[in-house]
Amino acid sequence: MDIFSSERSLIGKLFHRTMLGLFLSFIALVMPFMTVAKADRIKDLGYFQGMRSNQLTGYGIVTGLAGTGDSSLQYTIAAMTALSARFGLSMPSNVSPTLQDAAAVIITADLPPFAKPGQTIDITVSALGRARSIRGGALMITPLYGADGQIYAMAQGNLEVGGLGISGRDGSNLTVNIPTAGRIPSGATVERSVDPGFASAPYLQFNLSEADLTNVQRVATAINNALGPGRAHVLDGVSVAITAPEGAEVRTVLMGEIENLPVDRTDARARVTINARTGTIVINGAVRISPAAITHGRLTVRVDENYGVSQPNAFGQGQTAVTPNSTITAEQTRSPMFHLQNGANLTDIVKAVNAIGATPGDLAAILEGLKQAGAMNADLIIL
Repeated sequence: MDIFSSERSLIGKLFHRTMLGLFLSFIALVMPFMTVAKADRIKDLGYFQGMRSNQLTGYGIVTGLAGTGDSSLQYTIAAMTALSARFGLSMPSNVSPTLQDAAAVIITADLPPFAKPGQTIDITVSALGRARSIRGGALMITPLYGADGQIYAMAQGNLEVGGLGISGRDGSNLTVNIPTAGRIPSGATVERSVDPGFASAPYLQFNLSEADLTNVQRVATAINNALGPGRAHVLDGVSVAITAPEGAEVRTVLMGEIENLPVDRTDARARVTINARTGTIVINGAVRISPAAITHGRLTVRVDENYGVSQPNAFGQGQTAVTPNSTITAEQTRSPMFHLQNGANLTDIVKAVNAIGATPGDLAAILEGLKQAGAMNADLIIL
C-alpha cells in the first residue's frame, strides 16, 4: 500500500506541475492580446498654470545659397548692410549689391517651461522674400524676441531643408516639397528664463485642456482622495484650485505627485470632424443617430466641345471658319435608400454608407444632412 500511495503521490505532483506549466503557457500566449483597463493620469487631461511654452520670433539672414537667394530685395540689402556694419565693414550709399546667395528669413521657436540659460531649443526658418530655395544655407546669428520685446535666445546654424527646387535656363523647374522652409535642431541657445510664477501664487491651479464639468469634478475628487479632504476645489468648468505650502521645491514635488494620480475620464462629446480640403472625415464613438431614412444620388454633367471647319466653295468669296459644336449630357445615378434605426452607432453608419458605395464627399453631405434634419446629436466641425 505504501508503494502504491507513493506512486499516486508522485503522479499527482507530476499532473499538477504539468497543468501549471500549461496554464502559464496559456497566460503567456493570451497576455499580448489582453487589454487592461487603465485610468488616465491627471497630467494627460491638462496642465498646471504657468507650465506653458512661449513663442519666440526673429528676423535674420541665411547665407551660402547657390544663386537661389532674394536677389535685389531692399530689406535683404538693408539687413546685409547692417550685418556688415556690425563687423566693421562699411558699404557706400550709392552701391546696391545683388545678393543672390543670401535670403531674408523669419525664425520661430517655442521656449519650453523651465528653460534655463545655456539650454538649446529647435528653431524653424522660413524664407520671407523671393528666395527659390534656402537648401544648403547657414543662418547668421540672430536674436529671438518674446512678446514683451525682450531677447530670450540667440539662433545660428546650418539649415536642414527637406524640400528641393531646381530650375533650368529654359524656364523649366522641378520642386519637391517646400524648399523655402527648414529647421535647425538645437539651433538656438536660451539666454533668458521665464518665471512660471507658481511658487509665489496663493494656490496651485490645474487647468483642463478642454472644458468638461464632469472631468473637472473627478480631478478635484482624485486630488482630495490622495491629499486629504478640502485640498482641492473646483473653480469653474476648466480649473481646479489646490492649496499647497509655499516654496518652489515643495510645490514642484507636490505637482509631480498630483500629475500621476489616476482619474477616470468621462466620454468625449459626440463629434464629427470633416476636412473639406483633404476629404478626411473622423467620427468618434459617441455619435448616435436617431431614426432616419437616407438616399443620396449623384448628378454628373459633361460638356464635350468639338470644332469643325467650314470651307467655302471653290473660287467663292467666302472665308474659312471654325464652327464649334457643343454636346451636353447629364447623368444621374440612382442609389438605394437605407434606414438607420434609433441609437445607431458608428459601426452602423459605416456599414450603411459603404453599402451604397459613397465616397468621402458623399459621406460629408450625408452627415451634414443628418445634422440639419436633427437626426444626429453631435458637434459637426468643418475644417
